[in-house]
Amino acid sequence: MLKTVLLGPAYTAPESNHVTYLADALIEIDQDGKITAVLTPDEPGYQEHLREAKEAGLLHELIPGQVIVPGFVDLHIHAPQWPQAGHALDKPLADWLNDDTFPLEAKYEDLEYAQTIYHDLVHTLLANGTTTALFFGTIHTEANLVLARECMDQGLRSAIGRVAMDNPDQTPAYYRDESSQEAVAETERFIQALEFLGQGEPLAPLPVITPRFVPSCSDGTLAGLGRLAKKYDLPVQSHVSESNWEHQYAIDRFGLHDAEVLDKFGLLTAKTVLAHGTQLTDHDANLLRERGVAIAHCPISNAYFGNGVLPVNQLLKNGNQLGLGSDISGGYSPSLYDNIRHAVALSQVRTDGVANDDQGKPDSRISVQTAFYLATKGGAQALNLPVGAVEAGCQADLQILTDPHPWPKESPLDRFERLMYQATRAVVTAVMVNGDLVYQVRD
Repeated sequence: MLKTVLLGPAYTAPESNHVTYLADALIEIDQDGKITAVLTPDEPGYQEHLREAKEAGLLHELIPGQVIVPGFVDLHIHAPQWPQAGHALDKPLADWLNDDTFPLEAKYEDLEYAQTIYHDLVHTLLANGTTTALFFGTIHTEANLVLARECMDQGLRSAIGRVAMDNPDQTPAYYRDESSQEAVAETERFIQALEFLGQGEPLAPLPVITPRFVPSCSDGTLAGLGRLAKKYDLPVQSHVSESNWEHQYAIDRFGLHDAEVLDKFGLLTAKTVLAHGTQLTDHDANLLRERGVAIAHCPISNAYFGNGVLPVNQLLKNGNQLGLGSDISGGYSPSLYDNIRHAVALSQVRTDGVANDDQGKPDSRISVQTAFYLATKGGAQALNLPVGAVEAGCQADLQILTDPHPWPKESPLDRFERLMYQATRAVVTAVMVNGDLVYQVRD
């Protein structure tokens, strides 16, 4: 039995270098929120399905100027850092963490504070078209459960990690796990608590094993988290080669790149998502590909802290899995539209270089179609979720956009590119998750 049927133009990216335009698409969504069919006027049965939807009172027809696109999948968000988005981005990464970020995250011991921030964050993400989010939380299990409740209450599909960090050389005494035993045990308690909280919920958040990054964790914590990932068969998230500092830290401590360190401790799996990767070598990229690890490309954050530009085009050609991340708050914007634009711009910087004696790296430019793919289907595949596309078999996590400038005689591809470069929160008119309306602009 159908829940609703949408009628209107739609865009979706079936692969990394191509966007498909569906004129007057008829999108049928069942009671479980799954897209059961996507029909266009030239297909057999279109008119019959359209008539049946009208007669059943299920048809929602878009008004002129509106289009449908998949909901965005944000692969890297530090949820507690939302209050400092856009703050202190002129500092080096290590100083930014110690001076600003760790003191902020320590505040989430206060659950009322957590409630206030997380309620606003989840609403803001939905309002910007994000329908799936992969979150880093804090070390506070109860605060992370507050985030989980907000996601379920507001209708955001989510995966949440309780951050593990216990290395006294790289974490402050007021904000860290007291030992590797505590880091691992509290992570396991969080996993069990989140699974209990989500029982019977259609949008139950998925627990994620979350070593903050190699510098923050002792060997015992990395090893223990690797065992938990195997025991519970859960996703893993962390950072990899985020900056010159992090990359060199792993070399100095282990004599290995941090991708190799994570692999040594069993943390590179087909369910792992690693953020940044601006310092990855070809050997590192091949290792991640072989393990089935996905990379969260965070273009805005990388411009501030990454000391380099991720070679997106080369990684895609190498067979690596990639998606897009906002990296709140190393990235100042919660909008993946902003990150789509920055991804394209930074790829051109990588192509051209930054000075006359730096001619860059040829064949590095990506199109806006590729960046859109990263924000939708690429992110969905990274999380092994049936979302991120306007396709039969996918969950109906969708955005309805209202084009502020529907120019006459504009080609569908030109319109798509203009929307991707100009879209703001104001353009996102409605958002659906599992076929249910979870955000709508009110007149």
